[in-house]
Amino acid sequence: MSGPADSAVHCHRLTKRYATVAALDGFDLEIRQGEVLSLLGPSGSGKTTALRSIAGFERPDAGSITIAGTTVTADGVFVAPERRAVGMVFQDYALFPHMTVEGNVGYGLRGTNQAPKRVAELLDLVGLTPARDRMPHELSGGEQQRVALARALAPHPKLVLLDEPFSNLDTTLRDRMRRDVRRILKEAEATAILVTHDQEDALSIADVVAVMKEGRVLQTAPPHVIYRRPATPWIASFVGEAVMLPGMAERGLVTTPLGAFPHTEDRRGEVQVMVRPEWIHPVRASDGVAVVTDQEYYGHDQLLLLEFPDGRRVESRTATGPVINIGDRVDIGVDEVLIFPA
Repeated sequence: MSGPADSAVHCHRLTKRYATVAALDGFDLEIRQGEVLSLLGPSGSGKTTALRSIAGFERPDAGSITIAGTTVTADGVFVAPERRAVGMVFQDYALFPHMTVEGNVGYGLRGTNQAPKRVAELLDLVGLTPARDRMPHELSGGEQQRVALARALAPHPKLVLLDEPFSNLDTTLRDRMRRDVRRILKEAEATAILVTHDQEDALSIADVVAVMKEGRVLQTAPPHVIYRRPATPWIASFVGEAVMLPGMAERGLVTTPLGAFPHTEDRRGEVQVMVRPEWIHPVRASDGVAVVTDQEYYGHDQLLLLEFPDGRRVESRTATGPVINIGDRVDIGVDEVLIFPA
């Protein structure tokens, strides 16, 4: 039993129950060699159970898992975690406190001739050669994360798994570490699955995003597709900000409370219409269709709350110029819309 020839991981119809709770319910996932995949979902969606099942820390009740062409979980088959050639980066990094940076990175290579050379390569890759003799408690959170990643990469694993790797970092460090982790994984030509509940983490680091809900993957696609063409209204609202409106579609045109806009979907009649706030562009007009009732200023952009005559309120995320103030009347333009069945 195996997945496609270039598949690094192939999960088929995994199920896992804890008493009456179905953590995995027909979970399917495929990741190709050299890809970084983000498994994105809210708390309780089953993403950590999926990661632990792939690692071998959990045994699914049913279904199969293939890693690099080898079946590691199936009916009557269960390969132990240490024999799966999988590297793991835990949420708290789980560094050995009594070992130096060099000792931590080389832990999985003990007794091999390649250890000194491989450790040196990885310390250079993660930018920690000057810190090789330091202890974990002497490192920043970002440095500890890079040590944990280097340790996971050291034995040339077929797959690297990262469990909420940025959750313990502050916002500024988090942004930088996303870039660093992606660079390190790509330069190491690693295949990786990252579990997260944070949309920015998922979209910024991954080649492919798999969105989970209630134990299943609902959509798998590149980040820009997940964001711009979500498969369901729930995904649209979970991944980023979304304005959902009722609409009436006819050929090439959909009418909404915001106005009538062109569309390319083959739908007619009542629909749901999704618009991202940054797709909505207000322009000051004395007889405008909406009033600005609130404003949040962020420097690089601003969030405006627009109120329409029927009492509907819609958010618009725009550049900070020209200046629009609370109380201004505005007309709006919309870049694009996405429609779903009503």
